[in-house]
Amino acid sequence: MTTLRYILLSLTLSTSVAFSQQLPQYSQYHRNQGLSNPGAIGSYDFMDVTIGSRYQWLGLSNDMQGTVSPRSVYANFATVLKPEPVRHNPSLRTSVGPIRNPELGTGNLKHGIGAQFKADEYGAFREIAFSGTYAIHVPLSEKVNISLGARLGVSNHSFLPDKAQVLSHIQGGANDGTYENFYQSGNSRMFFDMSTGLYLYSDRFFVGISGNQLTQDFVSFGSGQTNFNPVMHFDLMGGYKFDLNENFTLMPSVSVKYMNPSPPAAQLNIQGEYKEWLWMGFGYRYMDAAIIMAGANINERFKIGYSFDYSTSRFNNLTAGGHEVVLGLMFR
Repeated sequence: MTTLRYILLSLTLSTSVAFSQQLPQYSQYHRNQGLSNPGAIGSYDFMDVTIGSRYQWLGLSNDMQGTVSPRSVYANFATVLKPEPVRHNPSLRTSVGPIRNPELGTGNLKHGIGAQFKADEYGAFREIAFSGTYAIHVPLSEKVNISLGARLGVSNHSFLPDKAQVLSHIQGGANDGTYENFYQSGNSRMFFDMSTGLYLYSDRFFVGISGNQLTQDFVSFGSGQTNFNPVMHFDLMGGYKFDLNENFTLMPSVSVKYMNPSPPAAQLNIQGEYKEWLWMGFGYRYMDAAIIMAGANINERFKIGYSFDYSTSRFNNLTAGGHEVVLGLMFR
């Protein structure tokens, strides 16, 4: 297991020793855009409560501390502050049937608000964050809106010594200076978080760009002295929906994430939807995973989505893939 221990060392100390994306990469990003882009909050004219979980690289563990695979859970709330109905173009609807996607409101000025809780654990590091979001949506035409959103909150970053498998734990191994620095400098630190996003959308397409962790470590507090070095992340997303016939639509979409000096992380999804209630899709995350996903609007109130990631990286012989489950409540 010596080889695996060295691999885990590179994972659990990734914040200090290696460069990688610090924020989770969600496979179903095209259906949960408000997670990474505050400007998308309030684009739909209903109240949405979404709970999701993501488990990556299942089965990756060490002998002493158990699982060290990345895990994420979140709860996201979004609604629109607008007393009168928002006009929309019914000719763009593609389904017939009692269960349909919520209305994507365009053509009027409106305000979106939201709140988010997120817990992310990767190796020997954990982040717990709370935030609130506001977005203003301005009509460019009857069919197209543009929005600008901001998310403000706090996040707690922790180092978990009991999950770190390092050289100093191996009999006869050398002292590990990075581990000792984290352990002695304090294991927890709070940071002020700010994100912003610009979002252009209609019932046919979406394009969004956002920046997360914009304040980095500029405002921090707590008794610990360790700097967990939160780095700015930039996300670019876009997609377009094609009508195949009156019952079927096809929507390709792309997501590109960038964090300096890590190389961009790109993902391409293709989603097919039947009568706006049943959908299935495939995705590919460059040099990382092939993805299969499916979901449904179970009724007018509940929705569900599931995706499975098959690793195409060098870890594919050490893991059993990854799972992502999304449950939603829609109050129309």
